[in-house]
Amino acid sequence: MIRRPRRSVPATVVAVVLLALSVLAATAAVQHLLGYDPIVSPQALTTPVVGRAWNDPVTITAGVIATLLGLILLATALRPGTPTVLPLADDPGTGPEHTDTGVSRRSLRKDLTSTAAAADGVSAARLKVGRRRITVTVRTPVADTGGIPEQVRGLLADRLDDINPARRPALRIKASTKRSS
Repeated sequence: MIRRPRRSVPATVVAVVLLALSVLAATAAVQHLLGYDPIVSPQALTTPVVGRAWNDPVTITAGVIATLLGLILLATALRPGTPTVLPLADDPGTGPEHTDTGVSRRSLRKDLTSTAAAADGVSAARLKVGRRRITVTVRTPVADTGGIPEQVRGLLADRLDDINPARRPALRIKASTKRSS
């Protein structure tokens, strides 16, 4: 159970381009029916391409650009995104009737951030949940940050044991002293 985000950027780009072309065509058609000069006349659109051959450099360049744009949109749409829900490990006693469970990336980040911030000597914590690694940056008012990363690592390891993700991410802890204002 790995839920991935929808690919809304390529869909939005295509939708906006098609909407703009549709509005332009509808406006030109209504203006033509009412007897006004259209915003964009059909002759103005067809004049640049009417006399061109298929092997004309302008035609080939336009075709290559359109093909590349289509391939970029297709690759963007097909590439898997970062999972929004991370699967949890199955309980060993559930047998064949197990339930797929998961935790959202945002919930995991908030939970682990509050766990890291609860460590002794930590004044603030920032956390980033990546695909294979969790990066934690803690701030401390203490000048010597020697034991703080190990303490935070132990707290986060215990919390990850409680959560029990299917794939255990590596922990990277950075500690910095709080700057005086």
